[in-house]
Amino acid sequence: MVRPLPSTPAPAAAALTPAQVEELGRRLEAIRERILAERGETDAAYVRGIIRRQRFLEIGGRALLFAGILPPCWVAGTAMLASAKILENMELGHNVLHGQWDWMRDPKIHSTTWEWDLVSSAAEWKVSHNYRHHTYTNVLGKDRDIGYGLLRMTDEQPWNPYYLGNPLWNFLLSIFFEYGVALHDLEVDEVLAGRKPRAEFRRQLKAIARKIGRQVGKDYVLFPLLAGPFFLPVLLGNVSANVIRNLWSHAVIFCGHFPDGTVMFTEDQLEGETRGQWYLRQMLGSANLDGGPLFHLMTGNLSFQIEHHLFPDLPSNRYAEIAPEVRALCAEYGLPYVTGRLHRQYGQVVRTLARLALPPKLVSWWRAFRSRSR
Repeated sequence: MVRPLPSTPAPAAAALTPAQVEELGRRLEAIRERILAERGETDAAYVRGIIRRQRFLEIGGRALLFAGILPPCWVAGTAMLASAKILENMELGHNVLHGQWDWMRDPKIHSTTWEWDLVSSAAEWKVSHNYRHHTYTNVLGKDRDIGYGLLRMTDEQPWNPYYLGNPLWNFLLSIFFEYGVALHDLEVDEVLAGRKPRAEFRRQLKAIARKIGRQVGKDYVLFPLLAGPFFLPVLLGNVSANVIRNLWSHAVIFCGHFPDGTVMFTEDQLEGETRGQWYLRQMLGSANLDGGPLFHLMTGNLSFQIEHHLFPDLPSNRYAEIAPEVRALCAEYGLPYVTGRLHRQYGQVVRTLARLALPPKLVSWWRAFRSRSR
């Protein structure tokens, strides 16, 4: 059975018998196998349609920014370009790189050929995200997405004065999120500790430098220069679109892993983990976001983070379809199905970051003081 940490209790999960956990796993696996068998032209048409819309938004946004000296054109162009970048990164890049569309055997929409509009390379990201994060979701010491090497996200992380800046580091990470992800892929701490070869670090650094060069050259040099006298509006529009994309991606991802009700785990809890226990850990360590079809699309369907962590290789357009089944299974087994609006869940994340910035003794003293005051 999965044994949650004391700071993030999940008593219903702890109460499940090994047989119940494995039966839950088999029922979830049956959902996955059914969807895999059903994939077809409707799914292929969906992803190709998203690619067309994304390209329309990008071309239209860049064209409007060329007339960006006019405020309405600048606002509309920036909004369209930001939307295009969000779609390209979240609904296309993230999901294509998971291999969700490899079954189509289309070399243009395949995990081995897709390169996205982010400064981290697709190849490095597939290792840090597809393998490490999805295998060891919310496991301290194994999942580097917990705080991205910058933040204290749980009481089980030892406190030091650096974490007093937790809220500030989080704010900066949200603005420069694509660079934070690239830095986290480099594993600088592992290099300094001598656990990662410096040759490997240099290879990764060169790959990231090439990606940064391409993005900077495209967004901050080429297109602004093509605008001639309107260089500055185009430059500011491109900067704004990238920042908007970073802020949105950061909020969606953090709300899918760290709001109230999600569970952290330790490495010792992985010992002897079965497939059923893996499924259970994914459910306990993830959270969904409530919203309509357009909202789900703009999150890359990561608003169904629970379903995505259970079935990362299923086409993203199917998550809304299977979410009621997963939720019903949670209710049947007495498990939490954490979900809520974006603003509420991000508020919980920010509150947690602020609390974890403080020394544990100070937090304990304040809680004791509040208790006595009542």
